[in-house]
Amino acid sequence: MGVYAITGASSGIGAKTKELLLQKGHEVINIDLKGGDICVNLATPEGRQTAVDKLHELHPEGLDGMICNAGVSGACGNLELIISLNYFGTVAIAKGVYDLLQKKHGSCVVTVSNTISQGAGRKDIVDLLNNIGDEKRVLSLVSSMDSTNLSVGNSLYVSTKYALARWVRRVSATWAANGVRINAVAPGNVHTAMTATMSTTAKMALNALPIPTKYGQECLMAPEEIAEVMVFLASDSARGVNGNIMFVDGGTDALLNSEKVY
Repeated sequence: MGVYAITGASSGIGAKTKELLLQKGHEVINIDLKGGDICVNLATPEGRQTAVDKLHELHPEGLDGMICNAGVSGACGNLELIISLNYFGTVAIAKGVYDLLQKKHGSCVVTVSNTISQGAGRKDIVDLLNNIGDEKRVLSLVSSMDSTNLSVGNSLYVSTKYALARWVRRVSATWAANGVRINAVAPGNVHTAMTATMSTTAKMALNALPIPTKYGQECLMAPEEIAEVMVFLASDSARGVNGNIMFVDGGTDALLNSEKVY
């Protein structure tokens, strides 16, 4: 059986992904702020490096899969955290274990969001993340923004997820040529601890966005609907899939963008 590491596997989609991998007999290492096998703050350079060092210490022979799932929503009220955890934390962990994935021809799966196709992100922030990559510079920029404004938080959230999706696409060919597949999953609205704590207004907005597979039901997707796709993409069954941004949203993106095929 294989060895997999997951960030943010203490709850929600990550926890369900861990459960499914364990059921298949794999070893799973949870990297999280609390309740993890490796407890670190991935919003900090020190926490990221500690996680990477620990994985090298635990499994110098390599990893079969790295699932980068940790993140916060645009409603968390901390704009700097959105930037540092969602984007820089994810990229640093993926890059940090690349050599371990190479050793076993493993795969990497990154969690983005189906909101990347809905136009709410700021392309200037996306470009700074992808093309400059200076965390301190981006944090300095967002520190002057209104953290109490939900639309600002959501815009930064979408920006980080868009930048992640673009980063996955950019590195996918080189990584695959060196034996490591990388893909992204773009979930729709999922029932997790994150969505459970949303305000009534925010929940109403979520329910107003149709999920075709949930037509006629006032409910969000279940975490296992996303987790099962993550497990598939991380497995050898998906060995022909690379550089893909897979929308797992019950058909919401197809409904909103029915004329867009690529």
